[in-house]
Amino acid sequence: MNKKIIIGLLTCASLAYGCQSSSTQNKQAATSADSTSNQAFDSQIDGKEVKLFQLKNDKLAVTLTNYGARLVTLKVPNKDGGVTDVILGYDSAKEYKENYNNFYGAIVGRYGNRIGKASFTLNGESYSLEKNDGENSLHGGTNGVYNKVWDVINHTATSITLAYTSPDKEAGYPGTVKMEVTYTLEENGGLAIDYLATTDKETVLNLTNHAYFNLNGAGDSSILDHELQIDAKAITEVDHTLIPTGKSLPVAGTAFDFTEPQLVGAHIEDENAQLKIGKGYDHNFELNKKDGFQKVAAVYASKTGIEMQVYTTEPGLQFYSGNFMKDSDPKGKEGKVYPFRSAFCLETQHFPDAPNHPNFASTVLKPGEKYSSKTTYRFRVK
Repeated sequence: MNKKIIIGLLTCASLAYGCQSSSTQNKQAATSADSTSNQAFDSQIDGKEVKLFQLKNDKLAVTLTNYGARLVTLKVPNKDGGVTDVILGYDSAKEYKENYNNFYGAIVGRYGNRIGKASFTLNGESYSLEKNDGENSLHGGTNGVYNKVWDVINHTATSITLAYTSPDKEAGYPGTVKMEVTYTLEENGGLAIDYLATTDKETVLNLTNHAYFNLNGAGDSSILDHELQIDAKAITEVDHTLIPTGKSLPVAGTAFDFTEPQLVGAHIEDENAQLKIGKGYDHNFELNKKDGFQKVAAVYASKTGIEMQVYTTEPGLQFYSGNFMKDSDPKGKEGKVYPFRSAFCLETQHFPDAPNHPNFASTVLKPGEKYSSKTTYRFRVK
């Protein structure tokens, strides 16, 4: 059963941007103009206005841009009484656009993760997608939603909602899909990400956020000293192109066993066929969870004392240990170098290549259904 798609007609209350009067839209346009003044982000991409926006409460401070609905900074308290920016990124909209395929902080889709051979069949019809990862399609192809300018439809001190309508056949996907993402700062130190979407034609959809984290601070040289726990007894086996074979591999007794906290670097160089394929960790962990919103992972960095807990409604979690990062990559925020394995991603998701694997939880979205997903990254000093 599809754990993410909830049957029921989507009302104006849940996707308000599609059901408004012109006066309401004008009010929201004024609200969306309430952005953080930053010349490096005040620009146009693909003819649409790009801005930097800020969210702040007593626990967290976030900046984000409507280009790719992406997080730019995420500052959290550390054990020394200061704050640490824990996500990687760039200092300008121009740099994000030039390096869009790094996916820093962005909402990725229509299909987060990979689809094998850049194709799938739905209701007997074959769909060809954009190839941007060898013969495969990654994160929605080159025309993924991470490479689009989203509309800001609501913005308060602690929450922002962005919307994008992906037209039929964009990047090869069927159906016109109206989607929203809402970032909310919670009083308990959480950054909540809520996703909503509808379609006018049967399609597949799998949205996630692609933040690159380093709890020692963006620009720190390694994440191998981070302690990680993932509540999963199996991973999804992949072939040499990182596409699922359809088989699950138990983690017990392997380098993938994070059922108890262990350092990321403890077994990353083990003689393991799956580690060799990914050049480290780049795998979907099959979460031990039932339907609903639950804690699935935690990461801790002793250098800063920061712990990040991950809660989600999703059945899978892609753990990526920054294996394709390199010193020669364009410099990041404040001119910092982001070297090999200097960040990790924990992307909540349905499984990679699910449209081509009937035994995986379905990612099909039909007209009259509502796509609904929630993930929270919760921070505290431990």
